[in-house]
Amino acid sequence: MAAMTDHPARWTQATVHPDMWVDPDDDPRDNGGASPDGELATLLDFLAGYRLTLRMKCEGLDAEQLARRSVPPSTMSLLGLLRHLAEVERDWRNWIVDGDPLPKLYGEGDGDFDGAVAEQAVVDAAYATLEREQAATDAALAEHPDLGERLAKDGIAVRELMVHRIEEYARHCGHADLLRECVDGRVGQ
Repeated sequence: MAAMTDHPARWTQATVHPDMWVDPDDDPRDNGGASPDGELATLLDFLAGYRLTLRMKCEGLDAEQLARRSVPPSTMSLLGLLRHLAEVERDWRNWIVDGDPLPKLYGEGDGDFDGAVAEQAVVDAAYATLEREQAATDAALAEHPDLGERLAKDGIAVRELMVHRIEEYARHCGHADLLRECVDGRVGQ
């Protein structure tokens, strides 16, 4: 069994609440205002918050740290999560459009995680691809503001897709908490 010194010490940038990622006054996810009005605005707000949380979990790490598989035998890494969520955004878009689906970004199987190698070009491409796929899915869904509308051949409701997107990001933010803490000891919030 590995000694406790083999793991990074827990740390945080927060000073007011040392178990948080950042102090509440410095948290970019807190807009300081009232919560959004309406169901769609609320769903979009939660989605934006989880997307930002994932980015925060990856901040300040180099390519090796982002690609590190911190919990063997899992192939999961922070970089793999970025690539996976880009693949998932594309897949969701395929659910709501008629016609032939767009091809997978990283091939079949676990290409999103297996191809998450410690190269800056792979990191840069992962961020760019994720932004592109998020924007494309956001744009496709913006054409359907009625949350009850059912789309494409499977008839998935816009509401169901929005909630599923939030769930996917939230679950992977939990993974990112653990992965980041294994990389350098930074604790989640």
